[in-house]
Amino acid sequence: MTRNLKQFRKKVFRLKLRTGVETFKGSGTWDEVIVKKEFPVAETAVLICDMWDKHWCEGATERVTRMAPIMNSVIKAARRNGAQIIHSPSDTMNFYADTPYRMRIVSVPLVAPPKPLDLPIPPSLPIDDSDGGCDTGEKEVYKAWTRQNPAIEITDPDVISDNGQEIYSFMQQGGIKNLIIMGVHTNMCVLNRSFGIKQMTKWGVRCVLVRDLTDTMYNPKKSPYVSHDEGTKLVVEHIEKYWCPSILSDDLKETYPPEEPK
Repeated sequence: MTRNLKQFRKKVFRLKLRTGVETFKGSGTWDEVIVKKEFPVAETAVLICDMWDKHWCEGATERVTRMAPIMNSVIKAARRNGAQIIHSPSDTMNFYADTPYRMRIVSVPLVAPPKPLDLPIPPSLPIDDSDGGCDTGEKEVYKAWTRQNPAIEITDPDVISDNGQEIYSFMQQGGIKNLIIMGVHTNMCVLNRSFGIKQMTKWGVRCVLVRDLTDTMYNPKKSPYVSHDEGTKLVVEHIEKYWCPSILSDDLKETYPPEEPK
């Protein structure tokens, strides 16, 4: 089943995009700016990054477990409003191999991505995650996940993929230009997966991070020695400065007719 877009052709999401601007270049001082943009529903997808059933870090598992039902309610609203939903629980594709959601995207012919944009190299992240970022003491890194968190519903016309070229090809086939990303972990998978913010931005996709539905792998015992939540906030601000804007999830709960040109 594909999206029936007839009823959504003239609907838009009205997004309040938060971005960081160095108003006076070279000053090192950044201002927070809100830019209002309309994203046509027919051209917009919501991607859920690595919201697994379990993580090797107990703290990460607990935070995802708390977030998943809240995220599911937002996803249901976005789906109802006509957005394409893409589930991307990396390294679990065998679990979904025979489902229509996986087969739907595998059947799409692959498209060669464009030459990556030549973007400036941003500074390092503002947090030290070199210890793996676990805040509850676990040290053994292993594949604890087998599927996406079951609190997040997968239904028609959703698709499932953890492959950036598959997702890019699916978006190209469907005329999708905007990718709204939620999930974990902001400083790792959300940025660096083949379907993450960095790669998709380099391929010319307009990416947006949902800042109230994400989390970092950060241990407050590492620099800059702030709380876990503050560490997440710092990473979000870094992304807003150097990669893409962010929104709050409420922006996905309603759609509107496009505003008339003034």
